[in-house]
Amino acid sequence: MNLLIFDMDGVLIDVSRSYRETIQRTVQIYLETCLGVKRGKGDPVSKQDIALFKSAGGFNNDWDLTSGLLLYLLSIGNVPPLSKRKRFFSIDEGVSYLKTQPSTFNMNMARLIGKKNLAPFIRKVKSEGGGLKGVRRTLKASWEGWVYGDGDLNQENVVKRIFQEVYLGKKFISCYHLPPLFYTKRGLYLQEKLIIPKRLLSSLQKRSRLGIASGRPRFEAEIALKRFNLLPYFESVVTLDECHEEEIRIFRTTGRRVNYTKPHPYSLLRVVQEIGIPNPRCGYVGDVVDDMLAAGAAKKELDILAIGFLQGEAKNKATRDSLLKAGADLIIENCWDLHRALDEQSY
Repeated sequence: MNLLIFDMDGVLIDVSRSYRETIQRTVQIYLETCLGVKRGKGDPVSKQDIALFKSAGGFNNDWDLTSGLLLYLLSIGNVPPLSKRKRFFSIDEGVSYLKTQPSTFNMNMARLIGKKNLAPFIRKVKSEGGGLKGVRRTLKASWEGWVYGDGDLNQENVVKRIFQEVYLGKKFISCYHLPPLFYTKRGLYLQEKLIIPKRLLSSLQKRSRLGIASGRPRFEAEIALKRFNLLPYFESVVTLDECHEEEIRIFRTTGRRVNYTKPHPYSLLRVVQEIGIPNPRCGYVGDVVDDMLAAGAAKKELDILAIGFLQGEAKNKATRDSLLKAGADLIIENCWDLHRALDEQSY
């Protein structure tokens, strides 16, 4: 194999206590701070809930996943439908508006947790194409007016503002040059751990050139790469920023709006282009449905092996089956199996 490409989250980096927990805390802060839901025992969203949403496909973006979870929870709470959102020019204005609305809600955390029944809901979301669009179609956009998860985080994107404050902590200020409004504790990125040891990366580097295709924003990708000293191992790192830059370029030149984040194969193809091996034999290691779909789409242009990686709580039959159904050529449960898997595939 000439080239081995890795996803970051859930493959190189354990994000179960960073991004996954950030989703959980963002949902809780939004419900409590913006909608006045009374705090109760337990989290309104579990790690298993997040995994179920990921299995629907189309949720490579955790901000979208967080909005999808909020829409679902509101749909099962005693919350009146509100399909249209207002336009705000500051986060303060948006939050103030939200706080004045839910005084008659009869909703609390315990009731929400007790009413959750995600499996049939996720099946409907899948049938509607997955992702946040699938959630909106399933719910007929009936609760859109309660969830502000689009646009700029300094204007009306409350979901993204909370999420970034929780994940980045003190680094939020240096990244966005804005003061925190919702969260002032340690950033949850500090709870991340390395999954694949550097000695294994060094060993793999001797047989293949290595790259990364990640859905992280570049600022957050570089935090992890520098924190764990991973930069020497990878010749190309493609992030959410590069996908968005290409989307903007295409819109400006053609007027077409496109989405180049996974499951689109753009990030994988960009890694191959940047490393510059002609007609490479590739492998892509990912842990969610969108990773396998992206590798499958890349097969139209590349000789590429889709490698599903199960780690931690993801080691279960449902996740394995969803990766295989999405096009995984093989599944590994231990990073040290990468050498063996590649040898067996004659790559």
